[in-house]
Amino acid sequence: MNLTLDGTVVALHRDGADIDPLLSPRPYLHPVLTPAGTAVTEELPDDHRHHLGVGMAVPDVSGTNFWGGRTFTPDRGSVLLDNHGRQQHRTWLERSANRSVQLLSWTDPHGRELLREERTVRATGLDEHTWVLDLHTVLYNTCGQDLSIGSPATNGRPGAGYGGLFWRAPLGERPPAVTGPDGLEGEEALHGSRAPWLSLAGHTTSGAPWTLLFTQPGDHTDPWFLRAREYPGLGPALAWDTRLPLPQGGALRRSLRTAISDGHPDPRHLAAATAALP
Repeated sequence: MNLTLDGTVVALHRDGADIDPLLSPRPYLHPVLTPAGTAVTEELPDDHRHHLGVGMAVPDVSGTNFWGGRTFTPDRGSVLLDNHGRQQHRTWLERSANRSVQLLSWTDPHGRELLREERTVRATGLDEHTWVLDLHTVLYNTCGQDLSIGSPATNGRPGAGYGGLFWRAPLGERPPAVTGPDGLEGEEALHGSRAPWLSLAGHTTSGAPWTLLFTQPGDHTDPWFLRAREYPGLGPALAWDTRLPLPQGGALRRSLRTAISDGHPDPRHLAAATAALP
């Protein structure tokens, strides 16, 4: 299914059904394209095969791995376990050219549903060089018992609090420039921060310039998990350094808004423009 703006495809929905079970199969968006058609997502990269465009990935839901690949354990470090879950598309609750609402089932390795997710995707035009992608997720605990969300950081690997809405950007000849408000620059300054916005500005291997500006609309701001030098990827971290409880019958809501631009516009102007959107 295509996501379009004014008849132009800006992203493609993939159901992930054919993904290797060791990579925690799940629906995702790829490619996501700038207005000029530059791809700003990566799928199954050699450095991290479990990185799948833009989606929802969580390394530890009460022991089930919905991230893919190895699991960090306190006693053995990162090891490959037989604990991979699967996110499966159930139905479309809403579908239009620039907006969709999808119902997903998160199941453990035995096929038992732990979570039911309602995921909303919306595309909005900003100007001729930029459009905005809104992702909103609601996770419902449907398994009949309390759950908790963890990360490698909560299992003893400092700084590796990843998990949640996650964006894998493309590799270029050089790492993207990373900026935030108040003159903050670089991975070290912004990794783990709760900055109101964060920008990546890079080039594809063919030299096409792109910029991604990220915000977390709504009432909740998680710490940013950020990588730039090793690979370009980021997302709000659900369990930065402490496990996040999700009680029986409870719901968890999170949002990520991304301005997607050709070239390298001033990120401060992009942040102001995206903040004005409903």
